[in-house]
Amino acid sequence: MVWTLRFTGLACVGLLLSSVSAFAGPKVVSGPGADPACFKPWSSQTKFFQWAKKPGPYKIALVNGFVGNTWRIQMVKTAKAFAAQPGIKENIKEFKVVSTGTDVAAQLGAMEDFINQGFDAIVTIAVAPDGFDRIIRLADKNNVVVVPFDNILDTDKVMMVNEDQKEMGRMSAKWLIDESGKKSGDILEVRGLPGNSVDRDRHLGFREVMEAPGNSFKITEVVGNWDTGTSQKVTADALAVHGHFDGVFTQGGSDGTVQALMAAKHPFVPMSGEGENEYRKQIAEHAKDGLKGMSYGQSPALVAIATKAAISALQGNVMPQLISIPIPVATYKDLKPGTNYWPDLNANFFAPNQFTPCGVNFTAPEIMSQSEKNTQ
Repeated sequence: MVWTLRFTGLACVGLLLSSVSAFAGPKVVSGPGADPACFKPWSSQTKFFQWAKKPGPYKIALVNGFVGNTWRIQMVKTAKAFAAQPGIKENIKEFKVVSTGTDVAAQLGAMEDFINQGFDAIVTIAVAPDGFDRIIRLADKNNVVVVPFDNILDTDKVMMVNEDQKEMGRMSAKWLIDESGKKSGDILEVRGLPGNSVDRDRHLGFREVMEAPGNSFKITEVVGNWDTGTSQKVTADALAVHGHFDGVFTQGGSDGTVQALMAAKHPFVPMSGEGENEYRKQIAEHAKDGLKGMSYGQSPALVAIATKAAISALQGNVMPQLISIPIPVATYKDLKPGTNYWPDLNANFFAPNQFTPCGVNFTAPEIMSQSEKNTQ
């Protein structure tokens, strides 16, 4: 009986050890990581990963969810354009794209399929912030690098890429204060989609600076849903009620907010908004009239950084678990036609697609020539 128990115990230990080795995944190692100017750790507490080095070129998949808006369509096109660029295409044996809609199970199924097909890396915009534990374990078992970006996961088990949303709010507030030279006044804040963490974090960052000691701004808050038409309507309504604002912060649909100001014949004021090409065209045209604009961007080119990070990880480089990429910004002082905005482009388009520290740069024609369709 004692021998049997000992044998059973040893067998269990062996099974446990084999399971641990099978689900090794990346090692947690000491930093710094590779290319820190591009792959910047989110904070001083960010840990570092290192995967076993694999010989290239690699099979990489983009598993997108929803593809029904301008940003997502541009993101898919950007992914394809990046995979075809010199310096990147040499590292990619096969690049597949699939958009699965808003169903979590469909996205998980697509990721599992790519893992089973022997793909080396999967970049993804997660449909939900949780529910991916099984896929992460499967990826680790098969030495597949998974890189969520934009909508990331509530976990520290995978490498992820995003921009600092709170900092976007902070820099917008600082811009309004610096350009107006005021510590008080009436400010219009056009928020994004309610319940979304991006809207929440930008709002919190903005208020953190605007409501700091020594400031006494009166802030009128409306909901624009990151949509041009909605932003135009709620801005028009706010102008009808309040009459005048000294500055504007809009999270999206920025061109709609400007259209509302013009329709109401409201004097142009300092304004911080998103990265829509139409908004940048408005800034360039009306800066001389007082539209002192700043345009930051949650860029669709995040997909390029995520892909670049996946390749770096597959090459065995040390990588931050959570990467904070540079926030692309343009102002009325440095807008350049054909570089950070396109005056002749009328289609909906997000202009920020340059990340100089990462060597990532796209032109509008380069992106727009691609298709958003699946490539499976």
